[in-house]
Amino acid sequence: MAEGIRKVKTSDLELKDRLVSIQRVTKVTKGGRTFSFSAIVVVGNEDGIVGHGLGKASEVTTAIAKGIEDAKKNLIKVPVINGTIPHEQVAKFGGAKVFIKPASEGTGVKAGGAMRAVLESVGIKNVLAKSKGSSNPHNLVKATFAALLEMRDPFSIAEHRGITMEKVFNG
Repeated sequence: MAEGIRKVKTSDLELKDRLVSIQRVTKVTKGGRTFSFSAIVVVGNEDGIVGHGLGKASEVTTAIAKGIEDAKKNLIKVPVINGTIPHEQVAKFGGAKVFIKPASEGTGVKAGGAMRAVLESVGIKNVLAKSKGSSNPHNLVKATFAALLEMRDPFSIAEHRGITMEKVFNG
């Protein structure tokens, strides 16, 4: 797993943020209930770089701002080839399972909720995606990231094996 992590520097990147989920959470204290907000945010440059973050604060705008800052610290690089992903991938995080499959030109992003936000932030234009199991946005985002981290393009496979690109495709 450590081999697959591709960290990215945040300097001079044009990142767009998307709010995946915001929830009001309650802490019961001796003096009554204390309300605060939890925000899951995905940031990306729509060109292969994406990150996710969680922000918690007593106000919605502060929680979103904290989520964006956290997302900028967790950026990864994802191979995008001709507007889609290189191959099918299945991943799981907690109770959420995701299945991502490349699609032909003109298909669009066929994904729901949290997965759609992540895939659009990466810059994937054509993909088929299915989430199974839990629909918890935290776990769906993390499962989608796990699937994207496992993606490998033909160039990295050829380099890793020490062979030419022709041998990758022709065997």
